[in-house]
Amino acid sequence: RLIASRATVEETETETRSAASISGLTSDVKTVFDVETIQKILPHRYPFALVDKVVEYEAGKRAVGVKCVTFNEPQFTGHFPDRPIMPGVMQIEALAQLAGVVCLQMEGAEPGAVFFFAGVDGVKWKKPVVPGDTLVMEVEITAWKAKFGIAKATGRAYVDGALAVEVKEMTFALAK
Repeated sequence: RLIASRATVEETETETRSAASISGLTSDVKTVFDVETIQKILPHRYPFALVDKVVEYEAGKRAVGVKCVTFNEPQFTGHFPDRPIMPGVMQIEALAQLAGVVCLQMEGAEPGAVFFFAGVDGVKWKKPVVPGDTLVMEVEITAWKAKFGIAKATGRAYVDGALAVEVKEMTFALAK
């Protein structure tokens, strides 16, 4: 049962904002790659496509992407039924897919190719990611050896400006 004090109700009434003003908070964030473009780059499909859009992109270097977390995703039926939390490994996978958006457009790789995880080190989770959250992810490619198809990257993801997960190093191998 929710109980609100009169002061809380009065504070809320004075802070009321419209949907348009809230939506406008991200008006200066432009989509670089939409989901259709991402699907031309990555081989992942529902229910395992975890990057909804890319909003910053520096070819061969870095990207910022967005994953909108919704309750109707299949993992929430079991993780956990009474307290749905996005599994940490799926957060790492989302970061890996964002790194794939960068790597699969680099010299020596082809869009739609498959990158395999070869390692992940230094993972720290800072807060739960739950349905309704917008996971804003950033990856930086730290090494790319085109001859061998090996990439290394770092990554971080945020919810409402707070760090949710960070990865010191991810290693990927391009399937040849």
